[in-house]
Amino acid sequence: MIDIKSLTIDELTEYLLTIGEKKFRAGQIYEWLHRRKITDFEEMTNLSKDLRNKLKENCILTTLSTITVQESRLDGTRKYLFGLDDGNAVESVFMRYHHGNSVCVSSQVGCRMGCKFCASTLDGLERNLTSAEILDQVYSIERDTGERVSNLVIMGTGEPMDNYDNVIKFVKILSSENGLNISRRNITISTCGIVPGIMKLAEENMPVTLALSLHSTTDEKRKLLMPIAYKYSLEEVIPACKYYFEKTGRRVTFEYALVEGVNDRFEDADELSVIANAVEAHVNLIPVNPIKERDFKSTGANAVRAFQARLEKKKVAATVRREMGRDIDGACGQLRRKMRDSQ
Repeated sequence: MIDIKSLTIDELTEYLLTIGEKKFRAGQIYEWLHRRKITDFEEMTNLSKDLRNKLKENCILTTLSTITVQESRLDGTRKYLFGLDDGNAVESVFMRYHHGNSVCVSSQVGCRMGCKFCASTLDGLERNLTSAEILDQVYSIERDTGERVSNLVIMGTGEPMDNYDNVIKFVKILSSENGLNISRRNITISTCGIVPGIMKLAEENMPVTLALSLHSTTDEKRKLLMPIAYKYSLEEVIPACKYYFEKTGRRVTFEYALVEGVNDRFEDADELSVIANAVEAHVNLIPVNPIKERDFKSTGANAVRAFQARLEKKKVAATVRREMGRDIDGACGQLRRKMRDSQ
């Protein structure tokens, strides 16, 4: 069976030619799939009955089911738990900002990276998501809210570089002028520091934003938080980020989760400023979301502001991530884990 929603426009055209259809049908079908976001082949009303039957017989039309939606009473953020055809579930988040609506999508069911402060890693990796399964997180949210998504972060459950090919195809389809046409400059791909993926992404000629989950300025401390640091040292990761900036002209973002007593001292800020200035990176400070399975505590608000001020004094552009949906299991993996624990 053909996973039709995962096909690019060129791949779809080629497929249709193999089943004896005209090239122009590809544009029609692509619009139904990626602009009108249909969930049934019968909705493709400008196609012949014969072609619709061919598609039903030979193609899968990936459509996620909505298991539950939590909506924040604080800011209207919505946390979705979507069901997949194999019984697995993934999370996505819809956030409203003054600059437009943003969606955070998952790229895998579970994660094998093992970051100590993240609930997504607690049960390991189940499998990769297809491009269609990543796409339909966005489409399902647009159908549900009736609002356009203009910004996209691949920062939910999973490591995007660990599902590289499906993630890249997802970005290409999402940003296609025949699809939702979301600007690639409004798309962020996050990684915990898989160096070959960073280097490969730099060569893709796609001006997306790269976000590195840095979280520490030394390999020794980073290993305590992120097992990936055993494989790729900062001496490899930071030059890869610099190469990405030089190759694409897109400033890299360093994600830095502040953990009380672990990486939130002024000495940490000073060391971070040296690294950030060397790459001309923007630093996004994140008060870590506490999870019951770990004993990490979030740095207090006053200490976060002092850390930010220390960075700014060192000429580093630093922001504090606005906490969205804190009252609705906002951290990655919490909602899915809660569902599994209840079964």
